[in-house]
Formats: sequence, structure tokens, C-alpha cells
Amino acid sequence: MTSIRHPSSKTGHLLALFTILIWGTTFVSTKVLLEDFTPVEILLFRFLIGYLILWMIYPRAQKVVSFGEEALFMGAGLCGVALYFLIENIALVYTTASNVGVIVSVAPFFTAVLAHFFLDGETLTRRFLIGFSIAMCGIILITLNGSFMLQVNPIGDLLAFIAPAVWAIYSVLMRKIGVRNYPMIGATRKVFFYGLLFMLPVLVWFEIELNVARFTQFSTISNFLFLGVGASALCFVTWNQVVKLLGAIHSSVYIYLVPVITVVSSTLILHERITWVSIIGASLTLYGSYISESSKKQKKTRNSFGRLRRHT
Repeated sequence: MTSIRHPSSKTGHLLALFTILIWGTTFVSTKVLLEDFTPVEILLFRFLIGYLILWMIYPRAQKVVSFGEEALFMGAGLCGVALYFLIENIALVYTTASNVGVIVSVAPFFTAVLAHFFLDGETLTRRFLIGFSIAMCGIILITLNGSFMLQVNPIGDLLAFIAPAVWAIYSVLMRKIGVRNYPMIGATRKVFFYGLLFMLPVLVWFEIELNVARFTQFSTISNFLFLGVGASALCFVTWNQVVKLLGAIHSSVYIYLVPVITVVSSTLILHERITWVSIIGASLTLYGSYISESSKKQKKTRNSFGRLRRHT
């Protein structure tokens, strides 16, 4: 009899919980920094700090075997660093941290769709589509909540919706990079390099103020260190390892915890208002995401038993 192997590991789940706990509060730090910095400045300084930290930890060049694999790193840097965070930071200018935190939780759905076409062993099911529909209802409630207070801004909410689609591309690319067994710190640093490189054209259109006086406040220093060292250098390494261990789809289930963490932290720190509409919307989003992800688990279980029966 052949034993059933589970693709996940205890280490992967623990790393995922740790990463999501930190990422769920990054919206709050970014919102605080937006009082004195532009979205592009926050993005640039954050990943410069992260890149330097990773160089200090792993001061060796990360070589690749072909241009095709180099293109994977380039695409991951463009999507996972430059585009995703730029779109997300700009969204925070126009809408609340709670809105952004909940809307970007749709990333697992986009990841599942892309994985269906570009990764082996993933298919869409009816249960997945039902879960997606329920989650979309929740996201609509969250987005329209501001209209009840006459504070809705479609630009910010639309940008927040585009961001997870870009993140899904990054997840698929990192899964492809992960199976090639590159050192994770070196691989993450290379992704950061291309992310910073792709930011350069954007910097031409935005004014970057290199005023050292802006970095003298404790709040500014602490939030940039949190974003650069913790949420970028550390968490990108741990999350990339999670994707490698659990896979793009299975790891994405932890993104469902982001809205809960973000809503709680934005309420405690930013004193943002939470209404019953937000609570219902967040609940629907999480429930729909759970239904969609559980379909993947059930399918894996059926496939595993099918393989077991064929080998007995």
C-alpha cells in the first residue's frame, strides 16, 4: 500500500500565520506614513531598506541558469513589488485601510484562476465559483459601506481590487521559482532588485523629497523599519518559502485572515469606524473564501484516495 503524502507541512503553516499577522497590520503603518510621504516614496524607501537587509544577510550573487528563469524573477519583481504595492499604496490615499484590507483578500480567487491555466494539478469547481460569488457579495458590501456615510471613493476601491490580480501573477511566478530550489533569501533579494528597477520609470513622474528631517520622528522611523525589515525583508522570505512548501493555492488561504487583522488594527490604531455593514461584508468574504478553498482540499483528498486505490 502506498502512503498518502500531504503537500503541506507544519513549518509552512506556522510561517504563513506569522507572515499574515504582520502583513495584516501593514495597511495601518502605510496609512500613518501617508501623512508625510507619498505612496511612491513609501514604496521606494520600504523596499530599499528590505533590499539592503537581505544583502547583509546573504551577500552573494544569485545566479540563474537561463534567461527564461531570469524572466521569472523579472516578472515577480514587477508584479509583486513595483505594481502591487504602488497600486495598494495609492488606493490607501483614496479609501480606508479597512476597505483595502478586505478587498485585497480576493487575491486567492485570482490566484486559483491563474493556477488553473498555468500550474499543474489545479482545476476550478462549482463549489469554488459559489464561494467566489459569496465573497464578491461581501466585498460589495464593504465597498458600498462608505456610501451610507457619503464617503465612498470608487477610485481607491477599484485600485484595491486590481492589486490582488497583480499579486496572483506574483504568486504563480514564485511557485515556478520555488520548485527550482534557489536559496530563498537570494531569490527574494533578486525579486526586490527587479522591483526597485521597475520603479525607476515611475520615479520620473513623481517628485521624491530626500529631506532627512522627515526621518527624525520616532513614528516615521519605527513605521519604515516595520515595513522595510519586518513586512518586506523578513516576510517576503517567509511567504516565498510558504508558497514553495504549500503551493500557490494552498498558501493563499491564509490571506483570508488579512481582513480580520486589518479591521481590528485599523480600529485600535487609526480609530476608523466599523459598521454592521462592514462586519457582514467581512464575514461573507471570509465565508466565501473558505468554501472556495475547501473545494480544493476536497478535490485533493479525492485524488489522493484515487491514487491510493490504484496502488493497492
